[in-house]
Amino acid sequence: MSREEGDAAKTDPTSWSEWPGLISRGFVMGSADIIPGVSGGTMALILGIYSRLIHAIRSVDLSFFRCLLRLRWREALAGVHWRFLVLLVGGILLAVVFFTRVVPLQIYMHTHPELIYGLFFGLILGSIFILVKALEHFGWAHALLLAAGALAGWWTVTLVPAATPETPLFVFLSGSVAICAMVLPGISGSYLLLILGKYDYILSQLALLGGSATVEGLLALLPFFGGAAVGLALFTRLLSWLLDRHYGPTLAVLIGFLVGSLYMIWPWQQREYREFTRVEAVVEVGSDRAGDLRDRQEDPDLPEFERLGEVLNPDVQGAPRQVEILRVQKKLVRSTPELPAPREQPGESAAGAAGAAAGLLMVVALERMQRRMGGDGRNE
Repeated sequence: MSREEGDAAKTDPTSWSEWPGLISRGFVMGSADIIPGVSGGTMALILGIYSRLIHAIRSVDLSFFRCLLRLRWREALAGVHWRFLVLLVGGILLAVVFFTRVVPLQIYMHTHPELIYGLFFGLILGSIFILVKALEHFGWAHALLLAAGALAGWWTVTLVPAATPETPLFVFLSGSVAICAMVLPGISGSYLLLILGKYDYILSQLALLGGSATVEGLLALLPFFGGAAVGLALFTRLLSWLLDRHYGPTLAVLIGFLVGSLYMIWPWQQREYREFTRVEAVVEVGSDRAGDLRDRQEDPDLPEFERLGEVLNPDVQGAPRQVEILRVQKKLVRSTPELPAPREQPGESAAGAAGAAAGLLMVVALERMQRRMGGDGRNE
């Protein structure tokens, strides 16, 4: 990743010929966003487009929205890195669809966690060495900043989720913090929402959209979206300023975040999950759907499943009894690293090692691709 010049925030240097590289990088970022503990910012830093991403987000400012409101489309797009954002977001969306519809990565993350986490552990570990090597004149100051970033990253990923209020102000602050974490490498925005006690609240409000309580859900989510917009606008400006003026020290801190995140990405862990439950539907007790759920054996490894809830009218005579269908989602809330035990669980130990080796090989391949395409991942 090369240092961006100050004028990068004003004009979009992206050309359409970059579409294969940017879409593929977006695809990698999208796949990382699905894994708890791994952020898209992590992959952007590894793939050499982090500075470009920050400047591109920063380019969407108030003047852009003013021009849109006045229907000045060409003027609105003139100062926005829209080609970069379109290609990158396109790759992210492709990954989300592919890894949720075609290859359910979230399910494999629960059924084969050692392999999946091992893959990302290898990716991040190999990238740390490459990024440190890319730092010019690495000295004691960089080492101290890297250590401080690692300590901050470790402290963040080991926080225990807390009970917090559901006031609009706190929901606004939660949105601001979560979106900043999504931009920072090594820190997962969804995990910070868990720490702030707002993950289940946001999920429950999103679940209301599209139903009879859509307006209620939107009103509850407005402070969150507002906080996310404000946090993203302010934080990306701070990061772009730091990268333009203090590139080496800023990169050292960002690498430290990656080092701290290795604690949570370590393939062999004792993982604790919390279940978030909402009512999906209400059906008759004797219906086919209720019968299927009654006869089906619950798989504890699945990240999301359905189960029968309470009978709503058990004492009503002469009317069909109704039962709740509950949608259960499992979310990782705590991980405790442990040493692999090859004798007790040889398959899991081998899967974690294989995933880590694959991740390291991917880093080598990505570095070679960057060398061919230029230092920051762009054709020159």
